[in-house]
Amino acid sequence: MPDVTLSIDGTTVTVPAGTTILKAAEHLGGQIPTICYHDHCTANGLCRICVVEVDGVKPLLPACLSRVSEGMKVTTSSSRAERSRRTILEMLASAVDLSQAPEIEKFIGDYRADQSRFADGKKREHPVLDDNPMYIRDYSKCILCWRCVQVCADDAQFTYAINFTGRGFETSIGTFFDKPMPETTCVFCGQCVGVCPTGALKSKRESLLEQGLSLDEILQATRGGKKRRRKSP
Repeated sequence: MPDVTLSIDGTTVTVPAGTTILKAAEHLGGQIPTICYHDHCTANGLCRICVVEVDGVKPLLPACLSRVSEGMKVTTSSSRAERSRRTILEMLASAVDLSQAPEIEKFIGDYRADQSRFADGKKREHPVLDDNPMYIRDYSKCILCWRCVQVCADDAQFTYAINFTGRGFETSIGTFFDKPMPETTCVFCGQCVGVCPTGALKSKRESLLEQGLSLDEILQATRGGKKRRRKSP
């Protein structure tokens, strides 16, 4: 297919057909903010922080999903797009513990988001789940970006140990029938922990180190429950 020429913030760029607006902007050295997007995960446009304006198109478009077209004129930082991003960040801050999400906290500063705007909003509160020796799950910090579900499924591991559960505000990430992780198909590869942007999934050893435990205590606490079988002579 022929290349496509478009304009992004007044600068002309030519990219292969099928390129997303996000990648076309990166080709120019620009950075459109993203939260749920990950280079190695399928883009789903869930967070909508990457929305941009396109001439002739009424709604704001998610840059991570929208493909370029010939002659397209894109504005990545219009007042409308920035207001939308600011509102999304304010809503996240009202409902989720973002204390271990440095990238999101930076966006809050960049877009001058008022974290107290929705102070009366309901908080997402979940007990910390510590049911295996490898990692902990603190879904009070979860923004439902879907990254962990994707790498556990078709994007990487094909294990399908976790998925969305619940509806509406009660939506969360969980296991089938709320089983503890050792009773699921989880192989403890750690890829879900690696792609989590907020600390909702964290290495057990990292968590214990933050709590001030010694290395010996951490090793003892994270040992598996099964002993190795000795090989027969």
